[in-house]
Order: sequence, then structure tokens, then C-alpha cells
Amino acid sequence: MGWFLCVGKPKTQEKSKDDPIESAPPIKKSPPENLKVDLHLDLKPDLSFDVKESPSNEKKKEVKTETEHIAAQTFSYKELAAATKNFKSDCLLGEGGFGRVYKGKLDNINQIVAIKQLDQNGLQGNREFLVEVLMLSLLHHQNLVNLIGYCADGEQRLLVYEYMSLGSLEDHLLDLPSNRNRLDWNTRMKIAAGAAKGLEYLHDKANPPVIYRDLKCSNILLGDGFHPKLSDFGLAKLGPVGDNTHVSTRVMGTYGYCAPEYAMTGQLTLKSDVYSFGVVLLELITGRKAIDNTKPPGEYNLVAWARPLFKDRRKFSLMADPMLQGQYPNRGLYQALAVAAMCIQEQPALRPLIADVVTALTYLASQRNISTSESPNSSRTPPRS
Repeated sequence: MGWFLCVGKPKTQEKSKDDPIESAPPIKKSPPENLKVDLHLDLKPDLSFDVKESPSNEKKKEVKTETEHIAAQTFSYKELAAATKNFKSDCLLGEGGFGRVYKGKLDNINQIVAIKQLDQNGLQGNREFLVEVLMLSLLHHQNLVNLIGYCADGEQRLLVYEYMSLGSLEDHLLDLPSNRNRLDWNTRMKIAAGAAKGLEYLHDKANPPVIYRDLKCSNILLGDGFHPKLSDFGLAKLGPVGDNTHVSTRVMGTYGYCAPEYAMTGQLTLKSDVYSFGVVLLELITGRKAIDNTKPPGEYNLVAWARPLFKDRRKFSLMADPMLQGQYPNRGLYQALAVAAMCIQEQPALRPLIADVVTALTYLASQRNISTSESPNSSRTPPRS
């Protein structure tokens, strides 16, 4: 859930006339559906997205002004401390740039929840708190994590979410312990399709559109049946409207997932999210991290490693996660790689709309592939190369 300044730019790869990915049938372009969720508030424009650094008393005033407009349930600090047994270490689920996340039980509603506690020493954390409360109070979709409520007692800032029983995608895909079953191909495609649907909702249903800006495996949470939901909206921005083509902002995000044009110029567009999604899709296909310093110099950056392989169809099978042990449809692998390749195009205009990505991945997720049950010894984790 952490973030930091996003810097760096993948090496430019020249197009090849015989590039099999380029020759793949293009995703059909279609205009987005009518926007349905109005995000306009009776507040100063974009106040919650660019809270300036200010003295402590001014920050309190801003938080109070913002949360007066929120319909989400409010909790006292005492209630949330009781729910987590006074934030006992045994209840700790994880820690990131915002602060710590605990598992708790709210007795008054008899519900298991996840409680995120703001790091009081982080200025960015306060901005994230405001953005996330506003965003998740207004945006509701089956592939977005549900905000139950929040706490703004004194200096305390906490968010209360639905509890996602299977943790994050990162927990099931990267650095997998030997005693945990690997994700089969079909589950990976279903997770990719669900995450894309959440992004589509932000891009095409919100008005103005929302740029997520921090899409990565650790921010995709999984519920029962590996149902995916996007979480951690602290870096989200309202997208361009009218004749504007982009929004200019300080470059923030996670290294390895940032679109190159955004990292270089600070110009943020919906296609910046599409690039990040392409990186996540590559992680799902290959089982590799976006950035892995344990790999050789030419392989530590996933995108830089993948781009030359896209040019040779004979090498496509080398990109499949070894943990799949060949249990995937070849045609499905090629099509998924084609989608990923289009999403990580250097030029934003060449990347597809997220709605078209949803169409392609929904189709792939619906296709039957070789079942893991047909290979009873394949459920354990073999070593990755």
C-alpha cells in the first residue's frame, strides 16, 4: 500500500514490421458509456486532491470542513481501539505509506472489518485521508473496496473498510510461500478482468472521471472466490474535463508502474492508468515483479524485459509463469500478452480504452482452460526461474 516518487523511464523499443503482437487483431475501439456518478461537491474545486501543507490547526479545519459533507458512518477512536484490542500486533494485517491496517470486529454491527490508521507524522497521509473518504463515499462498485466509515477524533485519522479475507493479489502471486497454492490461469484472468472493471467504473462512470494513479498488485484486494477490488485511493485525482487533455500534478506513484510520459512530465491522463494496468497484467501472466532487483540487469524491470520478447511469438511461452507448469491455453496466453503489450505502449494515444480491455479480458476469463484438477500434483509451488 506504500507509494513514493515515481521516477525513471523504460527504454524505448523501436517497432518491428514483423512484430507478432502488432499484427494481432486490434481491440475494437468504442466510445465510453454515458457518465452516471456525479462527483461534484459544494466545495472549493478539487480541495481534497491538493491539500496544501499547513500548520496543524489549519489541517484540522480542512479535515473538519471536508468530512461535514460525507455520509459515511463515523466512529470514535475508542470504538476502533476496542475493535482491534487496542491495535494489538496480532491484529496487524499490513503496513504502507499511509500507516497500518488492522483486522477488527465492530460489535455494534457484528462485522469483521479492516481498519487503516493514519501515520500522524505524514503530511501526505492527511491528504490521502481526505481523498479516500471523499472518493469511497461517492463511488460504489462491486470491484471497488467498500468504505464503511471513518474516524477523525482529534489528531486521529482512521478509515474502516470491509474486510477482504484473502488479502492482496501480491500475497498470492509474488514471493509465494511453498505451502500456498498458486493461482491457476483462469483465476488470474478473472482477477484481471475484475480489476479492469473497477478501473472502467472510475474512468467511464464517474463525472468528472477519476484517475486512480496507484494501480499495483498490493492495491488489488481479494475476497471470497478471489473476487478483486481496488483499494487505497489516497493518490486518486479528478481527470481532465472539457477541452483539457490532461491534468498536471506532482509525480507520485510506485516505481515500475508509472506511465513513462507521466514520470517525465507530470501530465496525468486516463491512459496513465491503462499503462499501470498493463504492468499488473504482465505480473499476472509472468509471475514476475514490476521491479525485481534480484534479477540480472536486463531483467529487473519487467516492462523492459518483456518488450523484446513480444517481437517473437516463439518466445511467448517463456513469458508464462513457471508456476503454471504449462496449465494454460496457448491461444489465451497469446491474447493476454497482446492486451498487455497494447496497454504498455510508449505513446498514450496507442493504448486502448479501459472499456475495450474489459471486453477482451472478460472474454478470456470466460474461456475454459486446462483444469488444475487434471494435474493433481501441480498445486504446490515450483521454483521460479
